[in-house]
Amino acid sequence: MRTTLALDKRLLEEAIKCSGKKTKTAVVNMALEDFVRRKKLEGLKSLSGKVRIDLDWRKTEEEELKSSKEHERRWRGHR
Repeated sequence: MRTTLALDKRLLEEAIKCSGKKTKTAVVNMALEDFVRRKKLEGLKSLSGKVRIDLDWRKTEEEELKSSKEHERRWRGHR
């Protein structure tokens, strides 16, 4: 998408040097991706302590292994 922007020339040149990107477009896209990622992380951090997950991973793993063995037993029995 083409967009006309008034960007700080010095800041853009510094971003190009720091990033190693070759084009202004690549630098701006990288900056936008980083901004969105950081905002999403902030949202996740704000949930810290507010969400309680009661998960017994050992029990879950045992159930998955049991289910997998049962599936394999059934599959082999139909050969």
